[in-house]
Amino acid sequence: MASDDIIVSLPPDPDKVVEIWTDGGCKPNPGPGGWSAILTFRNVVKELSGAEPETTNNRMELTAAAAALESLKRPCHVIVHTDSQYLKNGITRWMTGWVRKGWRGSTGDPVANIDLWKRILAAQETHRVEWKWVRGHDGNDMNERADRLATEARRAAFGGDRG
Repeated sequence: MASDDIIVSLPPDPDKVVEIWTDGGCKPNPGPGGWSAILTFRNVVKELSGAEPETTNNRMELTAAAAALESLKRPCHVIVHTDSQYLKNGITRWMTGWVRKGWRGSTGDPVANIDLWKRILAAQETHRVEWKWVRGHDGNDMNERADRLATEARRAAFGGDRG
């Protein structure tokens, strides 16, 4: 490229972006948990959800993101919306250091949920992924829907609220 070439970064074409909204949680924490992901592409909406009998809020948040990214069939520009600071900061701020230190955190202890972090890393490898944090329970329709789906998945699997 010549030194006088100009590189212009255009905003993504909305018709070529997959938007993903994720959520996960437990009741109690730890305890039975549910997760969900809503994927939108053009006018198509796909909802994913699941549950685990003994887990944590953080594991459910990570599972939602991993499952959503793994469900994509070809390389995409993806925007993942999450209300989990743990997920967003882990993938955008802490991941590089964890990998460099052999999956050890700042204290030298093994990183929690390594299996799920590795799933997310592998799943996002072929995509251009942007991670966006959204405040939970703040009236955002897609975040509220993801929360309801995760709760419904947990309740359907384990018979309502326990604890």
